[in-house]
Amino acid sequence: MTGPILVTGGSGQLASALAATAGVHRVGRPAFDLDRAETIEATLRAAAPRLVVNAAAYTAVDAAETDSDAAYRANRDGPAILARLCAEADIPLIHISTDYVFDGAKPTPYVETDPVAPQGVYGASKLAGERAVIASGAKAIVLRTAWVYAATGKNFVRTMLTVGKTRPRLSVVADQHGCPTTATDLGDAILAVIARVDATGWRPAYRGIFHAAGAGATTWFGLAVATFEEAARFGANVPEVAPIVTADWPTPAKRPANSRLDCTKLDVVFDVQLPHWRASLTRTVETIFTTAPP
Repeated sequence: MTGPILVTGGSGQLASALAATAGVHRVGRPAFDLDRAETIEATLRAAAPRLVVNAAAYTAVDAAETDSDAAYRANRDGPAILARLCAEADIPLIHISTDYVFDGAKPTPYVETDPVAPQGVYGASKLAGERAVIASGAKAIVLRTAWVYAATGKNFVRTMLTVGKTRPRLSVVADQHGCPTTATDLGDAILAVIARVDATGWRPAYRGIFHAAGAGATTWFGLAVATFEEAARFGANVPEVAPIVTADWPTPAKRPANSRLDCTKLDVVFDVQLPHWRASLTRTVETIFTTAPP
């Protein structure tokens, strides 16, 4: 199949990570807007892609609690239209979803077949999007990921480095467990999945839900401490980081206590593994201090 890889998501972390890849055509608002159905069809028609990666979403987790209509339009309705159009054109679709579809009560990492029970509007809207994409009949690969950050943009790691410059002490939640994932690693995994599809042609086993997150796991507290350990190599100020529990840091949306994702299925089906989160953090912090200081 000829044509570009169409990546939605504008200047988002994942779309930006994929943008430098040859053959990728990146689109975002206002030209492509999941809130405006006419832009979805027009973009597909103009780009004539051979595959679509949908990295566009409403990701303001707390704001979604009071703006549920916007969250569902972007995370369910827009993807449903995109998936239907991909199905009609026989174009494979890789749709990005989230660990927030789970309630966090499981004591071990989640596999794709575990029961879903989102605890907030964001997770519920993303779950509805997953279901709409699968129900479309498209050649759809849904990738659930977690705790995504990058050397640029707004994310936890860059926020820690910014506030750490002026604060002697920080308090960070230590009872939420997950798998930090760099946008670069996720982008590389997506490209590897696409390469496998290109090499073998579409297979029924490719359709469905997969987990794609950094290997290993930690807490937000652990990620903060590791971030400052890396930053210290570049002379950054290292504040004291104190662990707290979720109840000490209330937010409008409830976060899952455990959102660790088991990525075995991605490895078995596509032979794709994401690097360990700690090694990727080292590379990302180095990039931040050498190219995009906070």
